[in-house]
Amino acid sequence: MHIHRYEKYWLGFGFCALVAFIIFMFITAFVNGHHPSGGSEVIDPTHVEKTPPFDNPGLHQTGENEYEADIVAMAFGYKPNKLEIPLGAKVKFVITSQDVVHSFTIPQTTVNMELVPGHIGTKEYTFKKPGHYLVLCNEYCGAGHQMMKMEIEVLDHASKK
Repeated sequence: MHIHRYEKYWLGFGFCALVAFIIFMFITAFVNGHHPSGGSEVIDPTHVEKTPPFDNPGLHQTGENEYEADIVAMAFGYKPNKLEIPLGAKVKFVITSQDVVHSFTIPQTTVNMELVPGHIGTKEYTFKKPGHYLVLCNEYCGAGHQMMKMEIEVLDHASKK
């Protein structure tokens, strides 16, 4: 079988373009801080409210300017439904769902997780701008899905003094 010289050029060009695209995607994801959500822990979704750390959801300080936000997604809401986080704090979100598939998305950040019942998702993020952040569910979860939201308020304590 003979391949014409121009066909070889086009095959080479196509292969190089594909490799360049894949490299570009990896570099872009790394520079912008996009990483898959971590964690492969599994819990019984029928006993979420009795399983630590979800038996006491909320924001807990774990170190100097480091926090863990334990959150439970459920039908048409999150528990807790509001968090106050200091500006510049590194927050590790630890989240699960107790009923159906939900998502945990903070627009204009790199926080976006799919929440499968019984699976624990984790994501770290540092808030660099004060203000109100709205958390949304992007997975249709029933008739009240459009009401499912949560608020995160990032407080700049230095400006209040």
